[in-house]
Amino acid sequence: MALEVTPILLNAQSADKDVRKFAEDNLKQFEEQNLPLFLVSLSIELANSAKPAESRRLAGLILKNSLDAKDAQRKHELAQKWLALDAAAKAQIKASLMESLAAPVLDASHTAAQVIAKVAAIEIPQQQWPELIGLLLSNMRSGSAELKKVTLEALGYVCEEVSANVLAQEQVNSILTAVVQGMNNNEPNTEVRLSATRALCNALDFAQTNFENDVERDYIMRMVFEAAVSPDERVRQAAFECLVSIASTYYEKLQPYMQNIFTVTSKAVKEDKEPVALQAIEFWSAICDEEIEIQEEITSGYSGDSEVPYFQFIKKALTYLVPLLLETMTKQEEDQDVDEDVWNLSMAGGTCLGLVARTVEDDIVPLVMPFIQDNIVKPDWRCREAATYAFGSILEGPSLEKLAPLVNAALGFLLNALKDENSSVKDTTAWTLGRIFEFLHGPGVDKSVITTESLPHILSCLLESLKDTPNVAERTCGALYFLAQGYEEMRGQPSPLSPFYQQIVEGLIHTADREDASDSRLRFSAYETLNEVVRCSTEETATIVMQLMPIIMQKLDSTFQMQVVSSDDREKQGEVQALLCGVLQVIIQKLSAAESTKVTVIQFADQIMGLFLKVFACRSATVHEEAMLAIGAVAYATGSQFEKYMSEFYRYLEMGLQNYEEYQVCAITVGVVGDICRALEEKVLPYCDGIMTQLLKDLSSNQLHRSVKPPIFSCFGDIALAIGEHFEKYLMYALPMLQGAAEVTAQQALQDPEMIDYNNQLRTGILEAYSGILQGFKATKPDLMLQSGTHVLQFIETIYRDEDRDEVVSKAAVGVLGDLADTLGTPAAGMFRQITFYKDFLDMVQMMDDAPLKETAAWAMATINRILST
Repeated sequence: MALEVTPILLNAQSADKDVRKFAEDNLKQFEEQNLPLFLVSLSIELANSAKPAESRRLAGLILKNSLDAKDAQRKHELAQKWLALDAAAKAQIKASLMESLAAPVLDASHTAAQVIAKVAAIEIPQQQWPELIGLLLSNMRSGSAELKKVTLEALGYVCEEVSANVLAQEQVNSILTAVVQGMNNNEPNTEVRLSATRALCNALDFAQTNFENDVERDYIMRMVFEAAVSPDERVRQAAFECLVSIASTYYEKLQPYMQNIFTVTSKAVKEDKEPVALQAIEFWSAICDEEIEIQEEITSGYSGDSEVPYFQFIKKALTYLVPLLLETMTKQEEDQDVDEDVWNLSMAGGTCLGLVARTVEDDIVPLVMPFIQDNIVKPDWRCREAATYAFGSILEGPSLEKLAPLVNAALGFLLNALKDENSSVKDTTAWTLGRIFEFLHGPGVDKSVITTESLPHILSCLLESLKDTPNVAERTCGALYFLAQGYEEMRGQPSPLSPFYQQIVEGLIHTADREDASDSRLRFSAYETLNEVVRCSTEETATIVMQLMPIIMQKLDSTFQMQVVSSDDREKQGEVQALLCGVLQVIIQKLSAAESTKVTVIQFADQIMGLFLKVFACRSATVHEEAMLAIGAVAYATGSQFEKYMSEFYRYLEMGLQNYEEYQVCAITVGVVGDICRALEEKVLPYCDGIMTQLLKDLSSNQLHRSVKPPIFSCFGDIALAIGEHFEKYLMYALPMLQGAAEVTAQQALQDPEMIDYNNQLRTGILEAYSGILQGFKATKPDLMLQSGTHVLQFIETIYRDEDRDEVVSKAAVGVLGDLADTLGTPAAGMFRQITFYKDFLDMVQMMDDAPLKETAAWAMATINRILST
């Protein structure tokens, strides 16, 4: 039985805000009170052709959102709710979804296809809904063209949602057969062919076995080639998307088809509509990505489980491919800038050319330079811009020896081109200069192309270019950023930038203050570049950095007087405040690095903290993040003197720890707690009850994003290290949390790279907690951790046996082994005698190419041997 939801669904889309809010609340209440009936009612609404298209569309959308979410934790929760539903309710929903596939209303059938895939993603890994693939395939045998089309969509979505290893090979074969038959020229309906081609793209991950078979692979590739020359543009585009996916998934199988591929891709790039041509270029970019990865594996000596052949497709096609790409680069749009938000033929060609340069290195230079020389001075701005873009695109890959003479010859010309009459040429020129400074200048470069003789002219041109239009000035900020970064590691030597430091700082502040600084992210770029200029400052320019601090403080103070009458005004105020807090953080960190300049931070600390506390009164998560980070820097600089700010600051600290919704703020606040602990040491004790209570609540919350939990565990270690034996009162709460989290990390083998990364972060946080607790108790109460020692060793053993552990985890684990022996002393000897893995672990670590890690391992081994010998 289902309830009538049509009026509520229609009202939920009403233009009247009150009507809409009331309907949305009703839907939420219905969902919370009776989830099975709620989902059944929605599925019946979706399947009922007598209902309005608007209500059916929303019913399908709500159904989909009840099964899936972007956040992994929320996604897992929704899946568990679905699996817990009554079997009859699930059967009724699935029956309605299959019925909806045949709906004459396109929106309803399309949505049903998506929802079916979401259900499949939950159930198929649990060996449920085994009949789904058979039901879908039966539609392909006996359905109308419209039903075939939407069924192919559903099959494609299922392949996209479900992992390749959970379907039986027979099912995979059946799906691929249905898909390639739908692509066949014998299929009269273009819409069916389009859906089939798109479905193949999603199904390619399942086709490993089929691609191993020459006959089956040849047939699939033939269907793709036929689709690539289809009369329908959409089919051609989908076919090239298939080729891109094949390049990434089956590189080692492509050699017999490369001649055909070059023919169809070059024809598409030269003659086809832009959406098709873009995918044709993307194929070659995908090949570059594969070959760059293979080269890196060869260079590092790592070959993985199976050797992937290196066919050098790009090198073999180079003399044909490069002219093709260069031709696309002259097809710019008016007022185009080299920006990631713009994606057209010219941008795709330049991006691919850059990847080609990284793939073949020096070999690309003689093929591109004639194009640059022929076009760089032509009257047509498109030619000049394309030549400049081509030059900038090949700067990563070729050797310094090959590029340095060319850059030296071109540098003066490029600096003059910053005054070109065309804005696009100036924009691309500034971008190209940034690339020169990024790749051919700096500590990692044997001999920079920037000399002390050329630097004054370079800076003069860049500072003048800061006055240009916002997009050109923003790109010029980027060039200045990389120029400054090249001088960051002067190691106490005088910096060539020092004589110009004042001009650079003033130029960037003036740029950030421009009326049009909100355009093209100019203000953001100006302040980010100022931050880098501060980081690369030396002792000679310390005075200028000290003088900069009150200037930035005054600017931050003036933001509180900004007129805020609209949401746009508030957004602008928040943006400026966040940027200024960021600049203050960098200045504080720089001045705190030396005792001679730290005094300036202490001198201004009262005023700085007053400003930051005012910032917290503004409701902006981004501003709170930056202010928190800056306060962490103040705590480091002022040390124990930070105590006088704690009584007023604590409430904002607590608010940050409670901010589940804007979890980045919560995460940063946790980090600041660590900074404060290191600064105050035992003086943080009066605030520890409140902090620990909130941290424990955070760990227990299902609302808080999982990424905050590893730093919370690490924070336990900071607190324990700061307050020593006083941490004993929190042990009965902290240890079960640590042990439970440690067990979770060892429960299952993980396939998802994102989850593997998170697992390593969680382990690192746990280990840092144990390390801090052990060291905190060492002086007075080492026996408090004796009972936990065995568990800690078992945890480290699971880490040792996990091949997915990263270097950070290894380092933390080695440190805790040493801390355990060092803190517990002789009483721990029995534990170490009962295990043997630690010897293999420490021996293995000492063979790694990481000097600090080897040193820690040697200390840990010596400490363990010492307690074993007593």
